[in-house]
Amino acid sequence: MKVLHIINSLATGGAEKLILDTLPLYADKGIEVDLLLLNGTEYPFFKELTSKKCCRIFSLGKGSVYNPLHLFRIISFLKKYELVHVHLFPSQYFVVLAKIVSGSKTKLIFTEHSTSNRRIRGNFLIRYIDILFYRQFHKIICITDKVQKVLQNYTNIESTRFHIIENGLDLSKISKAIPADKNFLLENYSEHNRLLIQVSSFQEPKDQKTLIRAMALLPVYFKLLLVGVGSLQPESESLVAELGLEKRVFFLGSRMDVPQLLKMADIIVLSSKYEGLSLSSIEGMASGRPFIASEVPGLKEIVEGAGILFPVGDEKKLAEEILLLATDQKYYDRIKEQCLERAQHYDISIMVHKHLALYRELTKK
Repeated sequence: MKVLHIINSLATGGAEKLILDTLPLYADKGIEVDLLLLNGTEYPFFKELTSKKCCRIFSLGKGSVYNPLHLFRIISFLKKYELVHVHLFPSQYFVVLAKIVSGSKTKLIFTEHSTSNRRIRGNFLIRYIDILFYRQFHKIICITDKVQKVLQNYTNIESTRFHIIENGLDLSKISKAIPADKNFLLENYSEHNRLLIQVSSFQEPKDQKTLIRAMALLPVYFKLLLVGVGSLQPESESLVAELGLEKRVFFLGSRMDVPQLLKMADIIVLSSKYEGLSLSSIEGMASGRPFIASEVPGLKEIVEGAGILFPVGDEKKLAEEILLLATDQKYYDRIKEQCLERAQHYDISIMVHKHLALYRELTKK
């Protein structure tokens, strides 16, 4: 079986992390799997996947992922694979157009990673075009039941075309991680400090600003690490300066030692406005630290009954929850254990098994 995964790039993100973690596992199962990137910039994920030597990585250049020439460049790849598994927009559109133009018989799978992309909130014309593209995929993988309901209602595609396969993580990599050295990483760190961390790109849905505003309401012994990069980082940096938090909030950029950083922290937070199925939340809960998240689709389903949920955008409630964890050890330990137990439901081996079963189903047909 020859399978090609296509995604915009290997920049920081949940779908990109999924590619990094799963492609080596497909190879271990005897599947010949390759990767095609619209933008082949050598981000840290790109370098790490290359070092694993589990697949071939092809690139259409290092320019815009919206370059219309990608359509024609993809055509030659479709002829070489039995299955093409696509992630994210605009890869989704370019692959479908390439298939139509070329007349390729290659079967297509698409994974929908979010319930709240802008097109779903778009006008009638956008919806009509979107439905035409979704209908070109033989199977559509939805990462939660909520994602399937939203997408099926949006497209009116028959239910048999959808498969729910929850994302997963290599939990062993997190459990074996050794905590990073706080004194080495942070200047003037004290044992009296309490360390918070959020791992997410600086994009509109992630809402680091709510967490930054919560920091202004917390005692000065709290410090915050923000891991990730993105176009909205300057806005968060400006807010930190405006609130006078420069000595308490630290921007670490893109990191490849996230498990070590999570284990170093005291409390893990994710203040997103919406998610698909958040790998960061699973990673956070698996680290053995209490996890706090905004009560939104994509987080509520994972966290409810294990970690702590707070109203989206409510920095006051978030600060209250953080302070309670920091001052009540029994509560802290209970939330920590509940998070660890919940994370076990999202082991990556379960996800890979379901993906391979779907691949085999399609290739038999």
